[in-house]
Amino acid sequence: MAFLADALSRVKPSATIAVSQKARELKAQGRDVISLGAGEPDFDTPDNVKEAAIAAIRRGETKYTAVAGIPELREAISKKFKRENDLDYKPSQIIVGTGGKQILFNAFMATLNAGDEVIIPAPYWVSYPEMVAICGGTVVELPTKLENNFKVTAEDLEKAITPKTKWFMFNSPSNPSGAAYTHDELKALTDVLVKHPHVWILTDDMYEHLTYDGFEFATPVQVEPSLYDRTLTMNGVSKAYAMTGWRIGYAGGPAELIKAMDTIQGQQTSGTCSIAQWAAVEALNGPQDFIRTNQDIFKGRRDLVVSMLNQATGINCPTPEGAFYVYPSCADLIGKKTPEGKVIETDEDFVTELLEAEGVAVVHGSAFGLGPNFRISYATSEKALEEACNRIQRFCASLK
Repeated sequence: MAFLADALSRVKPSATIAVSQKARELKAQGRDVISLGAGEPDFDTPDNVKEAAIAAIRRGETKYTAVAGIPELREAISKKFKRENDLDYKPSQIIVGTGGKQILFNAFMATLNAGDEVIIPAPYWVSYPEMVAICGGTVVELPTKLENNFKVTAEDLEKAITPKTKWFMFNSPSNPSGAAYTHDELKALTDVLVKHPHVWILTDDMYEHLTYDGFEFATPVQVEPSLYDRTLTMNGVSKAYAMTGWRIGYAGGPAELIKAMDTIQGQQTSGTCSIAQWAAVEALNGPQDFIRTNQDIFKGRRDLVVSMLNQATGINCPTPEGAFYVYPSCADLIGKKTPEGKVIETDEDFVTELLEAEGVAVVHGSAFGLGPNFRISYATSEKALEEACNRIQRFCASLK
């Protein structure tokens, strides 16, 4: 339509949301569908967090808040950064947003001019390039390889940086691959970034607490403190605390950048939901022992899915270090035919036919910028995962 903004032509709908919606529609039609598309823990929000929200309602904490967040939450975030990441961010250097998405969007909106480049390793979370496009920046995709566990190398990063580079977008553990960078792997990247003082680092640490096999999480500015003045460290309570619907993301960074993001948010949504903020205070300050329990459950699910997928004909599934996703390759199945004679030409064909034939909803890898792969979220019960993997094995075996 002629009256719509040009920016809209640069934006694609979210593939992960589309898959979840398609699965819901098929279920409503009576189909037996197992949906492995959504990046959402199936655990309930901890009771102490829910009780804190109820108490906040009863206290009348139902008014507008400061744009950047209530003082109590910014203080809790400041303590979290120090306690878990050895990072010193004063409350004045912290902003709270309606989920991690708003934090990232505000950072791009506050900093990007036409022609500014943002380096985004692929595979990437589907929203990163779309946010950059909306804000007028230019996406520079940095493809990774399965044989390198989908991790960026220092050499590749060095080649991607130009005088126009504004941000390096970094996500570990990664959505969609689950890849997580060790301290040494991070150091190799930060050594490159130190040499390019015009490049800022935007790090998405949302899956920080979901790592396995003794993996030790680190964030870039923790590894290289000299990057402190040009790093925005983003996190939130959605994944580790099973609080996706509460919509609380946050970030620590240089005061000038936080102030700019505050200005954007002040004209956009203003303060985040007051009740959700009080719940987040309890999440960060309260007991943390359930995180380890959930980690162990997720690890069992990961191991089940990786094992069963690698038993499927034509599937190659590496073992990720973190998050709750696997990102298997279906390259060996491209060119094969379904029993009905449909040729699998792309990873999107693969996931479409899988949903049609077996009622398993997954997301095609090309939506994340790297294929032929597909993403499975194992944030659901072992029973559902086992049945889904049996169906995937059956589907792959049927291709000729």
